[in-house]
Amino acid sequence: MPGMWWVVGTVLVVGLVSAYLVWTAGRVERLQARAESAARALDAHLLRRAAAAAVLAEQRYGVELYAAARIALDAPPEEREAAENDLTRQLRTIQLDPADPACEAVIAASRRLALARQVHTDLVRDARSARSRPLVRLFRMGRRHLWPRYFDVDDPTLAVPADVTTG
Repeated sequence: MPGMWWVVGTVLVVGLVSAYLVWTAGRVERLQARAESAARALDAHLLRRAAAAAVLAEQRYGVELYAAARIALDAPPEEREAAENDLTRQLRTIQLDPADPACEAVIAASRRLALARQVHTDLVRDARSARSRPLVRLFRMGRRHLWPRYFDVDDPTLAVPADVTTG
């Protein structure tokens, strides 16, 4: 019966390898889904910030900021990064008053955008790392999804004046 142990050992090894591959495929799928969800959340925060900046520009700051906000709102996907970076530069040129509700909306949207960008970057990094492993590439475990992309935007947090105290 020594041949029987080889069969049991082989079945055990095949079972363990199969379990590892199924676990790895599930992990790749979960990371990919989380990266796609983070991309949608980032897009929503970008739209909220651009809309808040457009409202602020209509109320106070005029044509240049309004144009940058409208371009960011209407930009096609391939031009989105440049439009968002331009909006960030325009927002940094103006003096924002945290006591003003319109300015506070832009500041808050920029802070949420910074957090969403960091979460998105972390999840894209993790998904790309998982998909670049040799076993994942060999078995083409991520083939149903597009390769996750980073969104390269300047740090959207805005400086508030130091002399303004918040309650």
